[in-house]
Amino acid sequence: MSNAVDVTDSDFETEIENHQGLAVVDFWATWCGPCRMIAPVLDQLAIEYAGKAKVAKLDVDTNIRTPARFQVRSIPAILFFKDGKLVDQIIGAVPKSQLETKFKLHAA
Repeated sequence: MSNAVDVTDSDFETEIENHQGLAVVDFWATWCGPCRMIAPVLDQLAIEYAGKAKVAKLDVDTNIRTPARFQVRSIPAILFFKDGKLVDQIIGAVPKSQLETKFKLHAA
C-alpha cells in the first residue's frame, strides 16, 4: 500500500497549492516503466518524511490540465512545491539519494 495520496486536476489546488510546507507530486502513468521503478522509492520517502512532506501522485493519462499547466512533457516528473509554490523538479527515474537530497533541501 502506498503512503502517497492520489491527486487529480479537480483537487490539485486544494491538496497541493493550498498545502503549507513541502508537497512533492509524482506525475506518472500506468504504462510508464521508469514511473513504476521510482514509485517504491517515493513511497519510502513518504514514510521517512511523514509530517515533514506530503507526497502525492497524479496520473497524467486521466488528468491532463495540471501537467499542461506545469509544462510536464516527460514522465516521471517529480515536482516540489513549498507553501503552494513550485520550487524544484526532477525529470526521470533517479536514485533515491538524488530524491532524498531534494527532500532534505526543501523540507527544512
